Amino acid sequence: MSRNLNRRELLLAGAGAAWLGAGVLSRSVGATARAPKKVLFFTKSSGFPHSVVTRQDGTPAHAEKILTEIGKEHGFEVVASKDGRLFEPDKIGEWDGFVFYTTGDLTTPGTDKSPPLSADGEKALYDAIRKGKGFIGMHSATDTFGHHGARNKGAEDPFIQMIGGEFVSHGPQQVATLEVVDPKFPGLADGFGKASSFQINDEWYALKNQPDDLHVILVQKTEGMDGHMYNRPDFPATWARKYGDGRVFYTSMGHREDVWTNPNYQSLLLGALAWSTGLADADVAPNIKQVTPGYDKLTR
Repeated sequence: MSRNLNRRELLLAGAGAAWLGAGVLSRSVGATARAPKKVLFFTKSSGFPHSVVTRQDGTPAHAEKILTEIGKEHGFEVVASKDGRLFEPDKIGEWDGFVFYTTGDLTTPGTDKSPPLSADGEKALYDAIRKGKGFIGMHSATDTFGHHGARNKGAEDPFIQMIGGEFVSHGPQQVATLEVVDPKFPGLADGFGKASSFQINDEWYALKNQPDDLHVILVQKTEGMDGHMYNRPDFPATWARKYGDGRVFYTSMGHREDVWTNPNYQSLLLGALAWSTGLADADVAPNIKQVTPGYDKLTR
């Protein structure tokens, strides 16, 4: 090995053989074994603009800087943009995967006034994923399309059907418990998966319209949570699923800046990048009914 590993590299190198593979791992210690996967990190806010994706004076936002930097360190070319024109059919083919931290109806300029997706661009996104591209949604991605604007389709919305869940509401930011039900998923071995459960402070989404083909990775434990929207059985908070030939991942975490700087969260995102772009494999057989019975009951 040509040099000493820093703390972040040690964290990920420990799990590298299990989920990144020799090519990406060798890149993290200074060797290049393959062309990097090119990923579009889409951070348009047509609805509420979260602070972690809000730019100041044109500089990259907190989350944009972090995902771009850790992606580069581990063999991914992450390009952060709020420009919906990048999804046009003649442009979408350059991406190996997509990461969404978005809100609202993205076919409108909305809050941040950046160029929206066209109808052709939205359709091109779904077609690209069905044909094998990767998709990652974080936190407010489930507050995108669905119930927003004139379309107001909820469970019938094609975006909700693709991502596998829809935002209901949230309570105050609080420390909550997540149960780890798939510690073998890429990125968990030396991160959140070191224990059967963990606690972390964040803003927690209550979710609905979750289909029965989800492979649940982390479970939201609702007992003792502050907020009427959590008066329900435990439900999926992080999951993976197939969408045609594509791979879809979502985690409800990521509202707070300190979550983004948490090495365990970064490891989870890197694992999701590796799995969604086909660099790592995982068993994503549906388990939602087994690990979150009653997940679709919104009150109890």
